[in-house]
This record gives sequence, C-alpha cells and structure tokens, in this order.
Amino acid sequence: MTRRTFELVPTVDDLRRAQDRCAVPGRTAVAMTMGALHEGHATLIRAAREHVGPEGFVVVTVFVNPLQFGAGEDLDRYPRTLDADLKIAEQAGADVVFAPSADEVYPGGDPQVRLAAGPMGERLEGASRPGHFDGMLTVVAKLLHLTRPDAAMFGQKDAQQLALVRRMVRDLNFDIEIVGVPTVREPDGLALSSRNRYLSTAERRTALALSQALFAGRDRHAAEEALRARAREVPATRARAEALSAIGESRAAADAHAVAKVAPPAPSGPAAVRAAARLVLDEAARLTPPLRLDYLALVDPADFTEIADDHTGEAVLAVAARVGTTRLIDNIPLTFGAAE
Repeated sequence: MTRRTFELVPTVDDLRRAQDRCAVPGRTAVAMTMGALHEGHATLIRAAREHVGPEGFVVVTVFVNPLQFGAGEDLDRYPRTLDADLKIAEQAGADVVFAPSADEVYPGGDPQVRLAAGPMGERLEGASRPGHFDGMLTVVAKLLHLTRPDAAMFGQKDAQQLALVRRMVRDLNFDIEIVGVPTVREPDGLALSSRNRYLSTAERRTALALSQALFAGRDRHAAEEALRARAREVPATRARAEALSAIGESRAAADAHAVAKVAPPAPSGPAAVRAAARLVLDEAARLTPPLRLDYLALVDPADFTEIADDHTGEAVLAVAARVGTTRLIDNIPLTFGAAE
C-alpha cells in the first residue's frame, strides 16, 4: 500500500476533509495528547497504527486543554512544541495531527455544560486537583465526537484517567473501544512525562524514588506470592518444614516457617506492599532536594478506592509527589491472589 500524505489539520472542517480524502476500508484510531510528544506518545501512536492496520486511519490530537488545569497549575508553562510533535507523530505512523485552537474546541468560550467525573474523580488525583477530571472528561468526550474513532488509545501511566474514560464510555454508551497502552520508562525506571523536562539534574535523581518505590512494592508482593505458592503445595506446618529440610530445601523450609507464622491462609499482602513502597519514599523525603509526597495508594482499578487486606484480583499501586516545583505521578498494576 502507498502511504497516504501526512497532514496537520487545525480545524474540524480540515479534519473532515482529510478523513474524506483518506476514506479507505479500515478503522480509525485516535491518540489524544497535549503535545510535547515523547517516546511514550509515540508508543500510543504506534499502538493505534497496529490496532487499525495499514488500511486504517490514525489521528493524533494536540490540544492543551485549559479546563483540566486548576488555579496555580502550569497551563502557561506547559511546553508547546508543535513542529517537533509533527515529526514524531508522522514517524510513529499518524495520518493527521489535529491541533485545534481553544476557540475551535470551545467556540464561545468555556463550555457551560461539562461532564462530571463523579465520586471516582474526587479521589487521589481528583482530591489533589479539584475539577481536573471534569475538564479532562469534557474534552475527551468532545474530541471523541470530533475525531469519530473506532478506538482510542490511552497510556496506563495516567491510570485514573484511563479508568474514568472507560467508565464514561460505558456509562454514556459511546460505541468506542478504549485501549490501555503500557507505561514507557527511561532506562533508569523514571516514567516518561512531558513534565520531566522541568527537573534539574538533582531533582531528577530524587524523582527516581517514585518508580523505585513502586518497584519495591512490586518486589515485596512477588516475594510474598512466591512464599504463598510454596505454602499451598502442602499444609504449612512444622512437619512440612522438617520434610523440606530433610531433602536439602533449607530456604524453602525457612519460607514455610515464615508463612506458617505470619501469613493467613488466603492470599493477601497489601499492607506489606504499601510498607515497602513507603520506606523508599520516606528515604527520598530526606534527600536534597527532597521528595514531597502527595499520596501513595493501593487501589481497586474499578473505582480507585483503597483495597482491603484480603483483596484478590487486580490492583493499582499509585504514587504522586512533588520534586521542586514539578508534580509527577506513576503507577504499576498488581494482581493479588494466585490461583489455587
């Protein structure tokens, strides 16, 4: 297939004409961004291309949405790098970049009717940034209507945003597939973000504590699950430990004793996961410059409420903090409760 011409389209009319010119059998996917594109965004665009195939149509939106910035946040400071964004979008497989003005998206000024994110939108990020998710859902709904996709790609780094968009699509009967794309990280573990460019060298070293805390929680969870897997093989009793010792399994015997003493029969461990992550964050609070924790939470991805100690199933370990004047977020998915 001959590759279609890549275009920048600033208006809805331009977007419609581009869609009409490229009307071929296939599906349409959109990757929504606020610009300042990096490899994380490029991954979204490549996922969109893979999702719709060579005959599909891939739209990248670049729009810094004023509705999701609160008082004192970095709307004016947010980087605008459209020329560089166009190169990244084209190389990653986009057909068009839809980069409208605020007047194009919100003709007549701020919209009088907006979506409300509800209780889930008031937790974690919503508590720290009141109204943020109302503004996010309002613009996402508008851009979904304007771009008319079959599928929309969202990064898992913004886990609460992804969960709310999925809930909106379900609750309001949007006939659109929402696809979560895994977080992209730097080699040292720092999650890619347009805000990383604000960090000084020293601040960036401190910021690594966010991902390190998540990895510490993940590793603690993996170790506990491994202990529980051993414990499920036979009853966790002294006889089992002695039997393991008899065949030279001294480490397994120690594990069996540990499970028998401290672990309940049912899979759990959220408290231990939180504690392991918190230890890393507490140490980072003593660095120069310090990390100022906003929240550390281990939540159910269905509603972003804290999970109980006996939780089984999917969970998200999420963190938000400031380093200097820059606020960063990160998260990783976990699963509690291995199959019996």
